[in-house]
Amino acid sequence: MKHRIVGRRLDRTTEHRTAMFKNMVTSLIRHEKIVTTTPKAKELKRIADKAITMAKRGTPHARRLLNRDIRDVEVLVKLFGPVAERFKTRPGGYTRIIRVGRRAGDNAEMAVIELVDRVAAAEAAGDAKGETKVAAKTPPKGETKATKAKTKKAAE
Repeated sequence: MKHRIVGRRLDRTTEHRTAMFKNMVTSLIRHEKIVTTTPKAKELKRIADKAITMAKRGTPHARRLLNRDIRDVEVLVKLFGPVAERFKTRPGGYTRIIRVGRRAGDNAEMAVIELVDRVAAAEAAGDAKGETKVAAKTPPKGETKATKAKTKKAAE
């Protein structure tokens, strides 16, 4: 019986698994969105949510504890700065898992894991990365490529 056994082994040794999740949580905080397999995303969600909760405390002890897992100084500063401020009033559930289909090579179920208010934060900061490619390419309502060319010629 598997009483009190928590977590997935993911067919890896303990050392490989812990190193993989340390790297994944660092990447998730840095990019705020990563693509991985669904079981890894579900397991990463537990780790990332605990890390954000600890960062919300903002104490030196919390920083030291997180420094064991997140070895990149830039990511640690981001986690204790803007990320912790964004989630200050949120009681939990900092990440979202979106299933995106199956991988071509081995038919593994893939998922996107992202921080919940990633898009809103990117728009507020005015990041170009927050904009979608479709929105950037589509002309304003009533304006087509032909009318753009005509106005460009008229301006010259």
